[in-house]
Amino acid sequence: MEHVFCVVETLSKAFSQISELLGIQWAPMNIPMSRRLQTLAAFFWIYLILLGEALSIYLFIQLVYSRFWWVGILYGVWMLNDIEICNRGGRASEWVRNWTWWYYLRDYFPIKLVKTVDLDPSKNYLFACFPHGVISLGAFGNFCTNATGFQKLFPGMTCHLITLGGHFLVPFFRDLALALGVCSSSQESLMHLLDSKKYQGNCASMIIGGAAEALDAHPKEYKVILNRRKGFIRVAMKSGASLVPVFSFGETDLFHPPSNPENSLLRRVQEKVRQVTGVSPMFPMGRGMFQYSYGVLPVRSPVTTVVGAPLEVKKNLEPTSEEIDAVHAEFSERLATLFETEKVKYLKYHEEAKLVIT
Repeated sequence: MEHVFCVVETLSKAFSQISELLGIQWAPMNIPMSRRLQTLAAFFWIYLILLGEALSIYLFIQLVYSRFWWVGILYGVWMLNDIEICNRGGRASEWVRNWTWWYYLRDYFPIKLVKTVDLDPSKNYLFACFPHGVISLGAFGNFCTNATGFQKLFPGMTCHLITLGGHFLVPFFRDLALALGVCSSSQESLMHLLDSKKYQGNCASMIIGGAAEALDAHPKEYKVILNRRKGFIRVAMKSGASLVPVFSFGETDLFHPPSNPENSLLRRVQEKVRQVTGVSPMFPMGRGMFQYSYGVLPVRSPVTTVVGAPLEVKKNLEPTSEEIDAVHAEFSERLATLFETEKVKYLKYHEEAKLVIT
């Protein structure tokens, strides 16, 4: 027995030395169960984002080549018949948006939604969200789930997160996205959601910078792409929907991706892949499940999404370039003002935080 204890002690010391050498900080054993569940929620969520589509395609192929092939064929036929639903308002499920999973995910960071003014539920709104960050946690947590109380803060309003239409071509994954209220970023989809003759109180939430902006997601940095993004202005003018600046403070602090300055080899490769696929290849370097030093889990850092005051937009079915530029300039000014006004409340490093609009 004494020999066994000696072996265990030796292994323990070796393990400690290796951990120290690699700089691994292990999580303590006495963490409350609630925090363990929060970490588990974040674990499943990040892998859903990173591998969910690939896993969905794999499962569909396995289904088609199994003895239940007929189920796969029926699902495929139904999906093709249902393919345009993402352009026609989607198919949100309050049951899915209320899953306990999302509440644990909210508390892991935590995620918080803040309003600066009330919104009129008789109108429709186009939420212009910044920054994209690595995985747009603020937009997802606040506008795809009910965990942060969107409906309580904005009674009578319904929110839809907007994403690339290609995601709705993936079997199974598309159904979860639709259940969360996600819709396509096509102009057809946006005009449908913001049509005042069909809906009142609809909020279409777009992450304006998109995948390109994700490449600039580094801790304590807020570089957003806006100067060359004017399509959302055109949509707002054609639909008459009010434009609302939305900013998620802390979004860029969740991961520590490798440095990729402009014209670096890594940046050129990332840009090339993005141009071909529409998705930025990111390296979500964060923490692990049982240690704080290595892994793809986001770090525990608060994300506060602030919904600013709406910019009323006059309906104009054929806006000129000059008219679009004028609204764009006013919106850019409001976004900058929102950042400068609110950063003091939600960023510990607010004195050094600068908003860079490109």
